[in-house]
Amino acid sequence: MKIPRRRLLLVTLGLVTLALATLVATPLSAAGGDDGQNKHGVRGGGTSLVAGGTGAPSFVPVMTKFAFNWSASAGRFECLALMPSAAAGTQGSGNFDTNAMYVTGTITSGEVNGNTAVLRGTGAVTGIGAGSNRPFTLTVTRGRPGATLVLVVSGMTFNEIVIEGEIAL
Repeated sequence: MKIPRRRLLLVTLGLVTLALATLVATPLSAAGGDDGQNKHGVRGGGTSLVAGGTGAPSFVPVMTKFAFNWSASAGRFECLALMPSAAAGTQGSGNFDTNAMYVTGTITSGEVNGNTAVLRGTGAVTGIGAGSNRPFTLTVTRGRPGATLVLVVSGMTFNEIVIEGEIAL
């Protein structure tokens, strides 16, 4: 069976046009932005520093290892706060080797608005602010190092700056 050259050219041109249209349209729809109706949820993980550490008068630095995910109506949150056991200026003062606080819990609700998400839940807290079924609020901003998270739990507020990792909305 012989296909006329003109018909073969038209079919090929149509397929190439369709492929190019698909290629061009995909990045445009993906870059459309967040309309506050995020269907994929919120997730993040990494290392952060608590702004001001333990506060006055000692300002002991506090580093956290955090991880969380939330989608639709359920999620998890983990945050381990570490501080150095050695006093500032002494050998080992840069080693974050003491467990100051650990929060592990379930995220039960979330709200995404632009580059910010507010997640709420309850969890177990050990160390500073220890207790079970403690309500927490985690407010995060999208980004890599420089992004922020604010954890409110056990009557305390921790303002943190991401130094490694990523928060995705």
